Amino acid sequence: MSVTGIALDDWVAQGKVFRYRGHQIRWWEAGAGEPLLLIHGFPSGSWDWHYLWQALAERYRVIALDMIGFAFSDKPQHYPYSLLDQADLQQALMASLDIAEYHVLAHDYGDSVAQELLARHEQGAGFLRSLCFLNGGLFPETHHPVLLQKLLMSPIGSLIGRLYSRERMARTFGKVFGPQTQPDDRELDAFWRMIEFNRGPRVMHLLIRYIAERRVNRDRWLAAMQRTRVPLRVIDGAVDPVSGAHMVGRYRQLIPNPDTVLLPHIGHYPQVEAPEQVLQHYLAFRDQRVSVTARATTPA
Repeated sequence: MSVTGIALDDWVAQGKVFRYRGHQIRWWEAGAGEPLLLIHGFPSGSWDWHYLWQALAERYRVIALDMIGFAFSDKPQHYPYSLLDQADLQQALMASLDIAEYHVLAHDYGDSVAQELLARHEQGAGFLRSLCFLNGGLFPETHHPVLLQKLLMSPIGSLIGRLYSRERMARTFGKVFGPQTQPDDRELDAFWRMIEFNRGPRVMHLLIRYIAERRVNRDRWLAAMQRTRVPLRVIDGAVDPVSGAHMVGRYRQLIPNPDTVLLPHIGHYPQVEAPEQVLQHYLAFRDQRVSVTARATTPA
């Protein structure tokens, strides 16, 4: 399956803006059909999905936003950043579009936001149609933070953020991408533009609180995943040192009838490193698993 990337300048030009809690949030929409919400990871933004965007828009109504504190949205320095608030933000956008039910494809930090959405769904809201996770810290016990994350969580986190540079970012990304699928200079420049826009490094130590939030919410999110009837799939880059094959092994231990796909030689950003494979396995999930489940639960 072929995919076509989108240059960052073109991506930004296609964005729209809405306001959330007094702040500007950049968001994107394309295609028609069943709504599919894409949720990006830390520390980048929704451009992470650019290789998949057009192919997905040929089949679905795809929607994505840069979460507050990320990429081309506002990055206030005095804000109560939290995963729960980011879930509120996702729901606020979907409500503004009058979308009551939707599918979710998430990555990294976005996985945790999606887990919160699933927990809310299971509490009776009933708005999710399916959920697919790419590499992310679904379980705190399997998440292996990189050095940058550890430093941002430390008492000198604010200083680390202010000293963050493109060179440091490139070194970190080089360690979490697969050895055969390293980002090129163009991609690194785009990642850095997302991070440094609106003085983003100055809030990284605030955003990193999500790692502690994962521990607090772990049991509630796990219970939702274990009891849900919402179709779930994990598509995971196997050699990711942060949340690779070891995370999938834990997922298979904890989740009933686990639906998982491991991508050999791929690291933490499978939608960038192997977009054709991600697209293939995501479409198969929708066609084979989600559609079958929908037919089985539709009254005759």
